[in-house]
Amino acid sequence: MSEPGISAFLKKRISEYQFNPVTYKKGTVIKSSDGVVTVGGIGNARYGELLEFGNGVFGMALELSQAEVGAVLFDTAESVQSGQSVRGTGMVAQVPVGENLLGRIIDPIGRPLDGKPLSAAKYYPAERPAPSIIDRRPVDTPLATGILAIDSMIPIGRGQRELIIGDRQTGKTTIAIDSIINQKNTEVICVYCAIGQKASTVAGVIETLKKAEALNYTVVVHAGASDSAAMQYLAPYSACSVAEYFAEQGKDVLIVYDDLSKHAVAYRMMSLLLLRPPGREAFPGDIFYLHSRLLERSACLSKEKGGGSITALPIVETLDGNISAYIPTNVISITDGQVYLESDLFHSGVRPAVNTGLSVSRVGRAAQTKAMKAVSGTLRIDLSQYRETQIFTRFGSDPDPATAKLLKRGSTLMNILKQSNSSPYSLFQQICLLIAHKEGLFLNIPEKLFRNTIRDYLSFMEKECIKTANEMNADGDMGEQRLNEITAAAKSFAKERALL
Repeated sequence: MSEPGISAFLKKRISEYQFNPVTYKKGTVIKSSDGVVTVGGIGNARYGELLEFGNGVFGMALELSQAEVGAVLFDTAESVQSGQSVRGTGMVAQVPVGENLLGRIIDPIGRPLDGKPLSAAKYYPAERPAPSIIDRRPVDTPLATGILAIDSMIPIGRGQRELIIGDRQTGKTTIAIDSIINQKNTEVICVYCAIGQKASTVAGVIETLKKAEALNYTVVVHAGASDSAAMQYLAPYSACSVAEYFAEQGKDVLIVYDDLSKHAVAYRMMSLLLLRPPGREAFPGDIFYLHSRLLERSACLSKEKGGGSITALPIVETLDGNISAYIPTNVISITDGQVYLESDLFHSGVRPAVNTGLSVSRVGRAAQTKAMKAVSGTLRIDLSQYRETQIFTRFGSDPDPATAKLLKRGSTLMNILKQSNSSPYSLFQQICLLIAHKEGLFLNIPEKLFRNTIRDYLSFMEKECIKTANEMNADGDMGEQRLNEITAAAKSFAKERALL
């Protein structure tokens, strides 16, 4: 089944929409170029209102003045010519919401992209106000990503906004997708918003989610590189509206924006064509508001507002590791922390390539389980000491025994933190690995045998402590009895393999 055209889809939606009669003057297209049109004669248009042109094409009003209205087209740039008639529709861009979107791929205006019909009982506007302070509650419940480096040192809470930032091809999308996969059996709904991505890239992401059986609880909103700038601009707002429906039903939602760099570029292109004054790096003056009004919609809602939460993982791409560029600094200042992925770490084989020195979670240990708090306290210090000592030993001098031991422990910890794609760890597995590091059980493992040993170790621990594993994954607690049991089992494995 072929998807209907954008204009045909919007025309059908408007014909179904019930609203009070509004009188509009008939406008005329004054100028049309590169997907942006200037319209005269409809001075009473609203910001974000859908405009219908004489040939059935639709656009969205984004620049309002007394004499003229600037609009962007959802269809191709050549679809509207000067002199065509224009009328306001009285409604803004909307997106379908509801349970029947789970497992589906849609575009920002709700057209299904997976070839199956889609019916929705409810529609939300793409742009909605963020919850007020009174409508929120503190972030205090962890959202496990299954990635040891993040859950142990940069914990993310439900309702938090944690930026994933780094150069291209450093694993940003992989971290986000692994976080979605880890929500399996947790009742967390996921929304993946692809902005300006290649169709082949998004197809690969969808295939990964299918293989991991994660697509069943995920909604994919896609505005591709071949779509108009208006569709790319609308995509994250529509995706957030989809997430808000579930949050208002009391559910926890994880939403990924991949990525906001391309979103900002699409908005810059539209703004320049609308003749808005350019500022730094040619971005318009309201570029900060573009992302702040989006990310502020992610929150932990109060019980009166449904009690759900929206956790946002926005992705921003840097150039040569420059996190002080315009868009990265803007988004860093809006979010509650960032996971910084470093190219040098990635190319040296450390994956995920998380730089723990520049990464931070501003919610901190408030969003960590008791079990993780008990064993992860000194990890950051261990890593920083290792990297600092590593720099000094590059000069070639022989290290003393204490320094050699520190370097060995640091190198082992780096190996423990390495993790394969699409293989998130459970809380119990993460605790077992950190206890092994604390007890120094893996110090004598050759580099080439490390991954196999870790796999065997985790399998051994889950068999030996099956009851504790199930209980810990369920309640996240760590009593003295559990700690002693896990430590004893870990030492038993080390003796069996002659690691001690």
